Amino acid sequence: MTSTPALSWTPALEHLDLVAPPVREALVAWSWIEPRVATQVLVAPIDPDLADTQALTDAYGLDLDVSANCVLVGGRRAGEERSAAAVVRATTRADVNTTIKRLLDVRKASFLPTDRAVDESGMEFGGITPLGLPEHFRILLDERVTTRDALVGSGLRSSKLLLPGDLLAAWPRAEIVSGLAVPTGLAV
Repeated sequence: MTSTPALSWTPALEHLDLVAPPVREALVAWSWIEPRVATQVLVAPIDPDLADTQALTDAYGLDLDVSANCVLVGGRRAGEERSAAAVVRATTRADVNTTIKRLLDVRKASFLPTDRAVDESGMEFGGITPLGLPEHFRILLDERVTTRDALVGSGLRSSKLLLPGDLLAAWPRAEIVSGLAVPTGLAV
């Protein structure tokens, strides 16, 4: 029998070296207006080769439903680019073609290419998180993300953040959206 490596969670504000620079700035600024950030936003180092959701879940024995994926999407309307970060449970997928397209009021919404997502976010692919994204991104949270703890990226592939869903919902830029995600058929 093999043992599952445990994640070692500590307050993120005490280990800002484990998060990407824009995430660091966002967490510090948020902690000034929301005291719970100091104790309830946790960080754990991980093997960067295991940053992808399924690999992380398998390697660390996590519940897939705790993980929340952040995808960057965009579209155009009358020559104006409109962008959003959609945060959905790993057991669901972002409803890009209906809900997000409607919210952005664009004819077609699509995932940002990897290089563009990395460049615009200032984060590593596989670690992109809503915390610390530039202001031109709307932060859309599927309502299911707000009901229990959420394991999200740290901006780096080498760590993850864990925070209560209601605290993530209290992020000043967060927009809670019913129906942002649709089930994937994965067991929870």
